[in-house]
Amino acid sequence: MSEPAAPATGTGTEPRARIKRPVFYGSAVGVVVVAVWAIAAPTAAADAIGTLVGWTSEWFGWFYILFATVVLVFVVLLAFSRYGNIKLGPDHSRPEYSTFAWASMLFAAGIGTDLMFFAVAEPVTQYLAPPVGPGETVEAAREATVWTLFHYGVSGWGMYALMGMTLAYFSYRMNLPLAIRSALYPIVGKRVHGGLGHAVDLAAVLGTIFGVATSLGIGVVQLSFGLEVLFGIPAGRGSQIGLIALAVVIATLSAVSGIDRGIKRLSQLNVLLAIGLAAFVLVAGNTVFLLNGLVLNIGDYVSGFADMTLQTFAFDRPVEWLNGWTLFFWAWWIAWASFVGLFLARISRGRTIRQFVAGTMIIPFSYILMWISIFGNSAIERVRSGDAAFGELAMNTPEQGFYTLLMEYPAFPLVASIATFVGLLFYVTSADSGALVMANLSSHLRTPQDDGGSGVRIFWGVATGLLTAAMLIVGGVPALQNATIIMGLPFGFVMVLVMVGLYKALRVEAHRAESHRQSLPGRLSSRTAGSGDQHRALNWRTRLNRAMAVPDKASAEQYLDEVALPALQEVATELHTRGVEADARKTTDDHGETYTELVADLRGDHPFHYRIRQEEAPVPVYATDGRPGDTTYSRLEVHMREGGQGYDVMGYTHAQLIDDVLDQYERHLEFLRLGERHTS
Repeated sequence: MSEPAAPATGTGTEPRARIKRPVFYGSAVGVVVVAVWAIAAPTAAADAIGTLVGWTSEWFGWFYILFATVVLVFVVLLAFSRYGNIKLGPDHSRPEYSTFAWASMLFAAGIGTDLMFFAVAEPVTQYLAPPVGPGETVEAAREATVWTLFHYGVSGWGMYALMGMTLAYFSYRMNLPLAIRSALYPIVGKRVHGGLGHAVDLAAVLGTIFGVATSLGIGVVQLSFGLEVLFGIPAGRGSQIGLIALAVVIATLSAVSGIDRGIKRLSQLNVLLAIGLAAFVLVAGNTVFLLNGLVLNIGDYVSGFADMTLQTFAFDRPVEWLNGWTLFFWAWWIAWASFVGLFLARISRGRTIRQFVAGTMIIPFSYILMWISIFGNSAIERVRSGDAAFGELAMNTPEQGFYTLLMEYPAFPLVASIATFVGLLFYVTSADSGALVMANLSSHLRTPQDDGGSGVRIFWGVATGLLTAAMLIVGGVPALQNATIIMGLPFGFVMVLVMVGLYKALRVEAHRAESHRQSLPGRLSSRTAGSGDQHRALNWRTRLNRAMAVPDKASAEQYLDEVALPALQEVATELHTRGVEADARKTTDDHGETYTELVADLRGDHPFHYRIRQEEAPVPVYATDGRPGDTTYSRLEVHMREGGQGYDVMGYTHAQLIDDVLDQYERHLEFLRLGERHTS
């Protein structure tokens, strides 16, 4: 894999984000054309979408099903393999958030308006019209909730985990842009910066906007019914267009006024309200039955997963069922993978791959399991108790199922109001977050922490609203589902390349670790050659003084200028005489951090980087020579391409520092040698 060069010195005047013209204009034109066509000629659009989804289902249904399984196996094997200890960031990085805060954000990632929609509608539909066998039986009741758990389960979260760890790895560890194209760097090298990279990012944007539009469409039809029940506002195109406009306005306000912090706090409140809503149904309903059902669902899900995950129904193919459920859900997960993956990457810097996969696969699904089991089994119990009308309503008009179920519980107006607030907030935050992610995917960002410009975010918010409205005009939620199956396919193939790229990059990590183990085990840099008792006494006393020193910033800067830079320049000069392009310099990156470094181009994919970074650290308790009142001192930490090495070279002599550089250089040469051996 080719490692990118260090970032050039920044002037501080460049815009923090600028659009990727081919990606932005290509995806924008595509979305607008589809939306205008659907609004102007809904019948023709519906026919074309129906034809395309039939073709996709017939020829690539097997691909969707196999793909979901392969991705899940891939991320789980990575977590349990030797690669599981690799950090999503430099070796010296630490998690930005506490474990509790990180778990809370992962938890929130598993909740959405669509979960309220399908937690009632799908179990009832699977109970009345299962893919195989007769409906309305005990066996159908057991399988109904499990099919819903399967469609919302670990297979989909495996796709999120893949994209999240990939984006975090290549951005935070390999210093590549926070973009999908970066994952292809190990495969195609610098060509990711050209047309191929633009095509990959364009596929990601198109998949994302159709995925977000599907969620918004589902939210629109459900919330419009909720508003009719609560306030008498007629459910129909008028209220749906109004809800779409609300989402666009919220996304616009967020882009121009920075209300993200308020949205985050409301989202945290929403998590608590959603849990409270599920707890209310559990307590107010048939509690013992629901608890038994939860345990039974877990057992059935675990025992039947292997059969379900590769179930293509080859001998008796229920085409309509597959298109409406499994193929749609897998395409929907693919379409959302960039969206949620980017969020997961942003909050997981410093976590290991094993921690990331475990958290992503377990925490959100635990909530989903609880929610679907409680609401799904409650709905099935109501149908089995004789309310056939409710079953027909939930199956044929699924947007009414959730609120109709709640009508059977006490304090319906209050409970329905809370449910509407929960759904509305998840609805508008999805629109806001979707606009932000699409703006990032279609922009060049200076750092992974930067976001796309407000104008680009506003455009994507409006475009998503327009596309949602267009698809609802064409055919409602089914049209959105069909469009998702079609648009998810190209990005599915991109995700296959993402797996290949990530694996190739992780193999390089393994070669590097192996080279470190096999290279010179001891460091010679803290010892100076010499003989005689007098010299040895001077040497160990010098080492002791250096070990206990707590230098200030000025002393560290003086050392960098008078000792470190000349030593690195001397090594660079010697490498030049041996035919190696090398340069020693003092430079500043885009974050404003200044470091002294030696870069040697060994005419391969992996240049040698030796950096010395000045960092502030708390004064240790053993310090005896610091100035009174000082709370921090300066350390000169060594950093390689894989991150900080955990030791300080402040006080090394000119010769000792050169010894340390050569120690690291020999390790790097051993890494290159082993890499050639493994690839030959």
